[in-house]
Amino acid sequence: MSLFGSGKYSTLRSGARPHRMVVPDGSWVKCSHCGQTLYTDRLLDNLLVCWYCGYHLPVNAKTRITMLTDPDSFEEFDATLHSSDILKFVDSKPYPVRLVENEKKSGLPDAVVCGKATLEKRPYMLGVMDFRFMGASMGSVVGEKITRLVERATTEKLPVVIVTASGGARMQEGILSLMQMAKTCGALERHAAANLPYIAILTNPTYGGVTASFAAVGDVILAEPGAMIGFAGPRVIQETTNAKLPEGFQTAEFLLEKGLIDRVIERKNLRKELALLLEFFQK
Repeated sequence: MSLFGSGKYSTLRSGARPHRMVVPDGSWVKCSHCGQTLYTDRLLDNLLVCWYCGYHLPVNAKTRITMLTDPDSFEEFDATLHSSDILKFVDSKPYPVRLVENEKKSGLPDAVVCGKATLEKRPYMLGVMDFRFMGASMGSVVGEKITRLVERATTEKLPVVIVTASGGARMQEGILSLMQMAKTCGALERHAAANLPYIAILTNPTYGGVTASFAAVGDVILAEPGAMIGFAGPRVIQETTNAKLPEGFQTAEFLLEKGLIDRVIERKNLRKELALLLEFFQK
């Protein structure tokens, strides 16, 4: 999986339909779902979706942004914000050491990239989480960047789109990470009060405090096929409730049946779906 562990970004060529990405190394990738070996060039042309089983492989933030925006239209906000070690937290290693390691691994200062972009010339605000940075856990910087993004959207009267992928709140920041749940939802409530739309796109995995806050309050909630979405993991829920749980109860498809998600959209159709939604809300 060196393709996804590299700190270098894969980038898509300009154009409405992405054709090619530049890969730092590795000609073959193994699908983590079915185990089939995938030729990298063909995989990139297929938007990182396995053609054997349809599994949607992880996508880093910058590649995701390229997939969902007009060429060269993305203007990043708050790119210099970094987390600080207020609690002096140490587990197997100090929190500042983890931050440095993850920044080197992902090429990002924290777990979300936010900015303004256009899609088919319609402006909107976009935030994309990147699982490579500490499992895209939500700390103070993630919450602050998303809150600022939403507040800018409210001021400029623009839609907000957030693409989630997270293991939940960041334990190294304790109660400060949990505060981000209320802060982001407060900003989105003010955005809704201004009659402005918010579209959430849930990708695999979306868990914990992210699911329990801004991921679940969209006017429209989309998800990629097979995405795992929930608050706690299946094993934790099973042990807590001592009940037999339905098979696949945390998949996007199951949650679609139960009404939490509005639509499950394959990655190849996600750009078009988002463009249609932005057009609808603009009208």
